[in-house]
Order: sequence, then C-alpha cells, then structure tokens
Amino acid sequence: MIADEPMLPIARKCAIMNVSRSGYYDWRQREVSRRELANQDLDAQIQTIYHNHAGRYGYRRICEELRDMGICASLERVRRRMKRLNLKGIQHRKFKHTTNSKHNLPIMPNLLEQNFSADQANQVWVADITYIRVKQQWLYLAVVIDLYSRKVIGWAFGERINATLVCQALKSALHQRGYPTEVIVHTDRGSQYCSRLYRRIIKNYALHASMSGKGNCYDNAACESFFHTLKVEWVYQQTFNSIEQARTAIFWFIEAYYNRKRKHSTLGYFSPVNFELANSKLAA
Repeated sequence: MIADEPMLPIARKCAIMNVSRSGYYDWRQREVSRRELANQDLDAQIQTIYHNHAGRYGYRRICEELRDMGICASLERVRRRMKRLNLKGIQHRKFKHTTNSKHNLPIMPNLLEQNFSADQANQVWVADITYIRVKQQWLYLAVVIDLYSRKVIGWAFGERINATLVCQALKSALHQRGYPTEVIVHTDRGSQYCSRLYRRIIKNYALHASMSGKGNCYDNAACESFFHTLKVEWVYQQTFNSIEQARTAIFWFIEAYYNRKRKHSTLGYFSPVNFELANSKLAA
C-alpha cells in the first residue's frame, strides 16, 4: 500500500502560488467583511424564498418578497446573487390554446376592445377553458377571473368540454361574489359560451356578455396569462395519474397559491387576495 504523500510546507505552497508567507498569514487572520456577511445572509433569504415557491420565482418576484420582509436589495444585486447560487426561475414554455368558434350560434359584441383595466371588483370578469393531461385522456378546466384583482373567482373541472362546464364555473363565481349584477363577462367565441344554457345564466343574473374578435387571442389576454402561469409553473412540472390527483393539485394552485401567495406584476406585486384587502382598507 502506498503511503499518502506528506503535506507540503507553507513556505513551499507560497512559493508555488507566488505569494509571500506574510501575505498568506494575513489572509488567514483577516475577518470576513461586512459585505460578505451581508451577502451570506441575503443568500440564505433568497434560497428560502426560492424553495418556498418551488423555483417558480425569478429575481424580480424574489426582490419584492425581500422588500416585504424589510430587506433592502436592488434588483441587480438579487439577480447577481441568484446567478452565483445557480438559481433560476422556471422557464416559460409555449402551450397550445384551442377553442371551437366554428358554429352558427349567436355572437355577442366585444365590450372590452382590449381594455383590460377595471376600477373596482365585479366590474369585468373574464372566462376561458384550457385542457390538462391525465394519463391517456384530457381533462378540462374552465375559470372566471375578476379583471380588477386578477383573482380566480370561479372554476370547474371536468372530463367534457361543454356548456355545463363553463356554466358551473360562472355559477361558482356568482356564488363567491354574492351574485352581483351588471357585470361584463368577457369570453372568446367558443360554442360553450354561445350556448343557450350559458346565455340563459347571463340573462337571469343580469350580466352583460362580451366576446373577443374572431381568432384574436389577445382579446382575452388575462385568462391566457393565468393559463400560461398554471401550465408552466405547475402542470408541466408533474404527471397526474388520476382525475382526483389532478383536481386536488389544481385546487391547491388556484386557491392556496395563486390567489393568496403568488405576487402579480400587474398588481404592483400583490397577490390577488392581498390586493383586494389592501384596496378595501383604503376605500374604508
């Protein structure tokens, strides 16, 4: 068995590295700088936030979270520290959105004209449908979002993409918001939103139906943005083996995470629930 080679003496190491012995000992005795200590503390906070959000947050949202905690750090500093820590927010991917607008059912006028602002809650709601893969089948998710706070106020999950699905989502929104009237409900031109069943609910609850222009996905950008977040930050990160597993996961993302915790850039980095709470206090 060959014995380990002896450790090199300090003088030899310094000669190899072309540094003086006095410089080496000075380095060994030097205290960690305040800046380095501050960076170590900041790194720990960044890593905690990053892992609490399962890697969904990039440096902008982490910076906002730090500010909420009373920690002052510039965007550039947080970006540099995350790069050093090799932390990256989940990268965006494109996903295909489909809708069936080839039908002869009544089409409602576009009341929004891509004006995605609202001065108060229950002024404008937007609604849409997307699909989610579970084993060898597709499941469908219909949502209703209040444009004021971007909060998902109603949703329904089912195995069939039909009028019943979107009506369940709309009824859920009506129930949660206390059945307000005169709300503009904006959708695409899908046959589900043009159905007699859906139009009956719009009429019975004194709502105003609005629909996007033909083939223009930008007319319903708020819903598209939510679906993009849902797919990229949650659905694409896992595999659903059962309908119940998918339903539970979607419930958690919408009700526990997106509405209550995830900071929304459009809302000044408030979550939808916190945005509504903050503005209700201001109004009071």
